[in-house]
Amino acid sequence: MRILYTVLLYLLTPLALLRLAVRGLQLRDYWRRWGERFGLVVPAAEPTEVWVHAVSVGESLAAMPMIRELVDQYGPGRVWVTTTTPTGSARVRESLGDAVRHSYFPYDLPGSVRRAMRRIAPRRIVIMETELWPNLFRAARNRDVPLLVANARLSPRSFRGYSRVRGFAAETLQNCALIAAQSEHDAMRFKSLGAPRVEVMGNIKFDLTVPADQVEAGAELRERFGAARPVWIAASTHEGEEVAALDAHRELRKHFPDAVLILVPRHPQRFDTVWGLIDRSRLRGARRQWNNADAHTEVLLGDSMGEMFTYLAASDLVFVGGSFAAVGGHNILEPAAIGKPVLFGPQMHNFLPSRALLLSLGAAVEVPYAAKLGPELIALFGNAERRRRMGADGRAAIAANRGALRRLIELLDGL
Repeated sequence: MRILYTVLLYLLTPLALLRLAVRGLQLRDYWRRWGERFGLVVPAAEPTEVWVHAVSVGESLAAMPMIRELVDQYGPGRVWVTTTTPTGSARVRESLGDAVRHSYFPYDLPGSVRRAMRRIAPRRIVIMETELWPNLFRAARNRDVPLLVANARLSPRSFRGYSRVRGFAAETLQNCALIAAQSEHDAMRFKSLGAPRVEVMGNIKFDLTVPADQVEAGAELRERFGAARPVWIAASTHEGEEVAALDAHRELRKHFPDAVLILVPRHPQRFDTVWGLIDRSRLRGARRQWNNADAHTEVLLGDSMGEMFTYLAASDLVFVGGSFAAVGGHNILEPAAIGKPVLFGPQMHNFLPSRALLLSLGAAVEVPYAAKLGPELIALFGNAERRRRMGADGRAAIAANRGALRRLIELLDGL
């Protein structure tokens, strides 16, 4: 099965390169550093203690506390971080600079994987969440390099997909030294697929660090709007969700005429497209990159990278995107960590444990469909005590579930 998989990858490689070229029309960084995707990275001067792979921005943010802990433990330059997307790459470089080595993740072709393994020379490998790469996993096993899947999750949808190729999934998972699962349900699914060693670690996203400088910047942004104005954010939105947010905002302003919406698209290549939507909405817009938000702003486009906590801190309510679109949701623990009430749509299959926790505590509201977003906002902005209680319960839930990062470091040290 792995041979067939590899042949298909070789056949699909030209299409993957074409996809990079097309995506580069919107985000030029996709045109750069193609050699790294084939394992052509500058060799490490000394053995890499840990190679950490985090696909994009969300995984990079989740991995950041762990990476910083590893840098403190082993010293600068001894941790190598790979990402798949330019936005993830930018986040790593902005946050960690020269403290880590960084490159794009190689395509899972035998030659690309061999070159990457030889040049990075890792002593251990950490793959974040649900990235299963048969050729990389096999190469690690052949080189006696322990490989750990950290913060591992397997949604029911993904489990059904892997179950269709159960034998191949089992063969891949047999090459893992350890699966550190987020929950008992995730652990059971991995074991069912044939993973030999699985431990429940918890979710390291609970161990996130709220950057104080961004909280301060959020307070300053709020002052520019006018401290008494109601402010909400639609965060990490996808196509279609911005229209839903603007519609909900118009509805909200019928009851709260001075309300402000902060609209933050998930992907930077869509910033200009979303600005066009704001412009056509006839709401008074501003852009973060223009730094022109003021007391007359009705919609702020959050078109900057690495400032999510600034936007969250400036808001009273948070709607997390990717949950009306069939994406599976995004991280709802970040707004909860700074005491913000959270709203999301029904498509949350990538974050089921977090969803269940916040809903069970009353710290979040699931909006069943887009047309209900406006009424939910109106109800919450009309009830300050409920907002306060939701925010406090969410913050308490984060505090009560910390500790996964320490367990993960201990597991990694034990390999």
